[in-house]
Amino acid sequence: MSKALILVDVQNDFSPDGALPVPDGDAIVPVINLLMPHFDHVIATKDWHPEGHASFASTQGKQPGEQMILAGIEQILWPDHCVQETHGAEFIAGLNLDAIERVIYKGTQPEIDSYSGFFDNQRYQATGLADYLHKIAVTELYIVGLATDYCVKYTVLDAISLGFKTWVIQDACRGVNLHDGDIEAAWSTMQAAGCQLTVSSSFLQKGY
Repeated sequence: MSKALILVDVQNDFSPDGALPVPDGDAIVPVINLLMPHFDHVIATKDWHPEGHASFASTQGKQPGEQMILAGIEQILWPDHCVQETHGAEFIAGLNLDAIERVIYKGTQPEIDSYSGFFDNQRYQATGLADYLHKIAVTELYIVGLATDYCVKYTVLDAISLGFKTWVIQDACRGVNLHDGDIEAAWSTMQAAGCQLTVSSSFLQKGY
C-alpha cells in the first residue's frame, strides 16, 4: 500500500506578501518539510496561469472578490497571481524541493480556472495527476497546502471521487477565508465527503 503527500500550490503568490496573500501561508513550509521523509512519494501542484487569465479581475475589468459566470459556472475573480515563469509562481523559499518527484501544473487554460489538482473547474480536462498516481500504484493521499477553502478543498473532493483514501493534515494548510467561516465550512465539507482530518503531530506519532 503506497502513500503520497500532495502539496497544493505552496507558491510565493499565496505567501503573506504575495499577490493573493494567504494569512500565515508560509508557516506551513517547515511542517511540510518534516512530513516529507515519511512518504513513498511527494508530488506538488502549481497554479500556472497564462497572462490575462480569465479568472483575473484585471482581465475582466472588475475588482478582486467580484463574481461572474465563467465557462458556465460561478467564478470568483482574483488578483493576477501565479503567472507562468514569474517569481510569484515559484515555490515558497525553504520548501525542500529535492523531495518533490513530480510537479503537476493546473490553471493553464486561459478561459477556465482550476482549483483542484486533478481537473479544471468544469472537469473538461484532467491535469494528469490521477494517471500518475495510478501509474505509481498510490492508494492513500495526504493533502497539504494552500488554500484550505479553495484549492485544497477541491483537490480533496476530487481525490475522494476518484477512489483514493484521503487525509488532510490540517496544520500544514492555511485558508483565504474570504468570508468568515469559509475555512471551517471547508473542513466540514471535506469530512462529509469522506476525508479524514489529522494533524502533523498525530501523523508523526504513528511512526510511519
